[in-house]
Amino acid sequence: MSSYRSISAWDDYPVHQTSEYVRHPATSDRNFYDRYYFNLHPSSGEYFAIFGLGQYPNLGTTDAYLAVTRGDDHLVVRASKPLTDRADISVGPIRIEVIEPLRKLRVIVEPGRPADSRLAMDVTWTAPVDPFEEPRQYVRARGTVMFNTQRFAQLGRWEGTLTVDGTDIAVTPDVCGGARDRSWGVRPVGEKQPDGIRQTISTLAGMWNYMPSDFGDHWVIYLCHEEPDGNRTMQTGMRVWTDPDRPYDFLGRPEWTHDTISGTRLLSGSHITFGDAPGGPITVDVEPLCTNFLSIGAGYGVEPDWRHGMWQGEELVEQARSYKVSEIRGLGQYGVVDSVARFTYDDPARGPQEGYGLYEHGFFGPFPKLGLTDRGDLFG
Repeated sequence: MSSYRSISAWDDYPVHQTSEYVRHPATSDRNFYDRYYFNLHPSSGEYFAIFGLGQYPNLGTTDAYLAVTRGDDHLVVRASKPLTDRADISVGPIRIEVIEPLRKLRVIVEPGRPADSRLAMDVTWTAPVDPFEEPRQYVRARGTVMFNTQRFAQLGRWEGTLTVDGTDIAVTPDVCGGARDRSWGVRPVGEKQPDGIRQTISTLAGMWNYMPSDFGDHWVIYLCHEEPDGNRTMQTGMRVWTDPDRPYDFLGRPEWTHDTISGTRLLSGSHITFGDAPGGPITVDVEPLCTNFLSIGAGYGVEPDWRHGMWQGEELVEQARSYKVSEIRGLGQYGVVDSVARFTYDDPARGPQEGYGLYEHGFFGPFPKLGLTDRGDLFG
């Protein structure tokens, strides 16, 4: 099939929402995207694997990555190709299979592609209940829509095999969990646009926190984007029970306290209080176990030659990258930082609770509440 035809396999299904072919989004905004994100970790924090796949219809490209942190190694496999059929959720060695929508998916990273790759994976994700629908994210800065996205989140268990440097690591659901999300809409992607008015706009100014955690019979989902002036464009505090007949618990406005690491933009822990939790206030304490500097190698904007949605050419491109965590920490701290973490809290009705999940934070530009006064400032 020609790369330049509008028709694709999806057009044989009754899923259209506009008069356009499915290949063409309703918006012509160059920054439209549609993405999968997954993470996988044992409760020990021995390693942290993050992987994703995105499509960028108005940029004509699709890309994917696997990034694994283990000890001082930060290993990446990434691939990009022209986007032809949106039903094809594979890029080079990386592919996703939707076995049961919203409940079970398989992710495969083929070994030896490219030849210097140190990673391979074949794992299946299973979730106990349907995803949680997060609030819409909408950010307009000086007339420019920076974010207009929708996302759902879910926690679950993994089973299969992760291979690092030729050694197979058993992934079993009694030990390995993780979070995933699906998001789509408009956010900055692709090649850097001309500065113009954008030179005065920070993409996601202020503080970003995202912490979905799994406590076995329930999840706690905390999200907060707080701008430098204290305005919150987005926030969530919710307890989701894995019993599908039990309604969600609204936990109220989340209040955060962060333990900062002097001389960095990194955190050594956090304490998130939900004052309106049913039965009385709770404070979730967070302890990071293993940190993945996702901004390095995976396409999240730090490196000028590889960004999500960036055109890499008419042919499939497959690359492997190897880094040392100790060497990329200084640059990686300025992007989104993902850690697997231990989460604990005392439930007034049920006693101590312990879980594991994603501890994601980022501080972009100034954030006076924590002493960050300009784009390059560090915690005191």
